[in-house]
Amino acid sequence: MKIAATGLTLMVCGMLLAQVAVADGDALRGARLGYNCLGCHGIDGYRNAYPSYRVPRLGGQKVGYLVKALQSYRDGARAHPTMHAQASSLSDEEINHVAAYLSGSEADTPGAGESGGAPIEAAKTCVACHGQNGIGVAPTWPTLAGQHQDYLVHALNQYRDGTRKDPLMSPMAAPLSEDDVASLALFYSGQEGLETTEIE
Repeated sequence: MKIAATGLTLMVCGMLLAQVAVADGDALRGARLGYNCLGCHGIDGYRNAYPSYRVPRLGGQKVGYLVKALQSYRDGARAHPTMHAQASSLSDEEINHVAAYLSGSEADTPGAGESGGAPIEAAKTCVACHGQNGIGVAPTWPTLAGQHQDYLVHALNQYRDGTRKDPLMSPMAAPLSEDDVASLALFYSGQEGLETTEIE
């Protein structure tokens, strides 16, 4: 177990060192480019049709993570027809602008939930990247605090079954049971953090 933990620590350190710098985006330009995004992400509780889950909250999300996610949808690393269609025409520069707009803020919310740290053994590996209460510790690692519970279940299950591919998340999620996924989603969704991007 000690060897596995050391290996995880080395992998996380390597990923931190390998973080790609994200150019500053112009939120005003992003508002024009990403206005259509609010048709789903600007309505609190709006649901994806099939499978049914609430679309993720993006307000307060890490800009670097949003850039990475949009590039993944554009390039096909993440499969979602609507998201691919929205991202496919965007250049890297335009993605930076849209991410700056959708995040609303890159401030790290403390994320202090009433229950303190994550409640289950499975969460011990989550904190290395997502923080004790779900606030991502690096620019391209997402904040989970305040995200919709059913979206977190959906995302974790995609990592578990290989639908969504990520060199770090896939092996972390693979051994999780359905009960683990449910407990993690319940905990992180209850923390203070992300909000629905507001329509202005």
